[in-house]
Amino acid sequence: MAMQPFDLLIIGGGSSGASLAYEAVRRGLRVALLEAGDPGQGTSSRSTKLLHGGVRYLELAFKQLDAAQLKLVREALAERQYWIDQAPFLAQPLRIALPTQGPIEQAYYRMGLGMYDLLAGAAGLEPSRGINRQQLQRSLPGLDPKRHGAVLYSDGQFDDARLNLLLLLTAEAAGAVVQRDCTVVGFEQEQGQLTGVTARQADGALNHWSARCVVNATGIQADSLRLLADPQCSPRLLVSRGVHLVLSEPLCPEGVGLLIPKTSDGRVMFVLPFQGRTLVGTTDSPCPVDEATSVSDAEEAFLLDHLRQWFPGQPSFSVSSRWAGGRPLIQPDSERGSSKVVREHEVEQLDCGLISLLGGKWTTCRVLAVDALKAIAQQLNRTLPAPEPLPLLGAAQSPEQTDAQLAQLAQHLKGILPDGELQARQIDHLISSYGLRAEAVLNEAMEPSERKPLSSVVPVCLAEWRYNIRLEWARSADDLLQRRSRIGFLDQAEAERLTPAAESLLLASSMSPISHQPKP
Repeated sequence: MAMQPFDLLIIGGGSSGASLAYEAVRRGLRVALLEAGDPGQGTSSRSTKLLHGGVRYLELAFKQLDAAQLKLVREALAERQYWIDQAPFLAQPLRIALPTQGPIEQAYYRMGLGMYDLLAGAAGLEPSRGINRQQLQRSLPGLDPKRHGAVLYSDGQFDDARLNLLLLLTAEAAGAVVQRDCTVVGFEQEQGQLTGVTARQADGALNHWSARCVVNATGIQADSLRLLADPQCSPRLLVSRGVHLVLSEPLCPEGVGLLIPKTSDGRVMFVLPFQGRTLVGTTDSPCPVDEATSVSDAEEAFLLDHLRQWFPGQPSFSVSSRWAGGRPLIQPDSERGSSKVVREHEVEQLDCGLISLLGGKWTTCRVLAVDALKAIAQQLNRTLPAPEPLPLLGAAQSPEQTDAQLAQLAQHLKGILPDGELQARQIDHLISSYGLRAEAVLNEAMEPSERKPLSSVVPVCLAEWRYNIRLEWARSADDLLQRRSRIGFLDQAEAERLTPAAESLLLASSMSPISHQPKP
């Protein structure tokens, strides 16, 4: 397939690649992005779902007098607010309790989290404050009553998979070419410099993509592509697995999460409200790349054992879903555990011209993208213009306009959706997933019954699946049940129950492309 060279070809459709595509089209570049599977199917949909500055990094910054840690925290706090502003339907503030053992420890954490608030500056959320034992029990009623109190602080919680997808859909709407199920199998070079890639499509066909600049944004797989481009280069990444469990029991009924600052092996552990259930997770277990998405029995037992210590009155825990994701950490200069590695990023350029995005985390993926654009501009030998405004699909021109229009839309949807006990939840689901495009989702219904919820876990409907297939690149049941909605991340048994229906619609859609006039 012959085509004119793109200014920029991005390999990888996770958070880093999606952010770069979005920022690049805002600056007028002709962009193509190739993703080997479904956008965000790796680490970018398997995070702890937090937008955060990094309380742990702040503590390390002062204990180790490490300016790099402090810079990372300040940077991440600014980005936390950026994402809450850009997509208020996908990202919201979250209050988290950090428990303390006594007055001295509470004073210590209040001082540290006060600094957290100060570093956020104008991008700050609700400030931190101390709470006593009784207030802590009201926020987390099953918590061990012997806990002295806590410090409440703010971070953000978001839908990682849908933000990833919306960045790419918005970039495509602005002119980028996005190709899923397209695996790069080789690099093309002239006089030692990259001129493009060879990629295999889902049907096995090989295509050639020419570009003036090629960026490797494949996360934990970045070393593999670096070696493909230059077999002499040295590995740069350390993979750290984050393990997560979802419990059916709502341990955070008041919407306040819990940060356990130190487990028996020195890691942090989160207990967070998650769609009416509880998300439990920890990070920083070094692992090989091919084991990054697996949850071992030992890791699950570790999390549940610690949870029993903190919630001793809970008779049992029902795990409804589990997942793991690998985080790409830049290898340290000396031997030390991954929990001590600064989660900073780097934009590397090999002699052949391949630019690789190394390290980073979801909250700061936009900063990584902007840093990459500096290297891209140098390689293109041109000055990039200031970015044009480009609201995410589903958002208005400003956060205030988005909030006001979403409130009006919620009222409007009451007249469109079927009455019933799930109507309010379905409205919340549609708005929190699609923002101002929620009504367009329902317009995909071929008859009114296709707006009826298919599940009480997440009230998706057939109209929504049609929208996902026609306009959001969904090609498999996993795409529909894991990343277009959160059913699989909340309840794996429910996802299995819905899989035949999803596969049936996908098959029908592939045999007869969707083309219809929606009914009112």
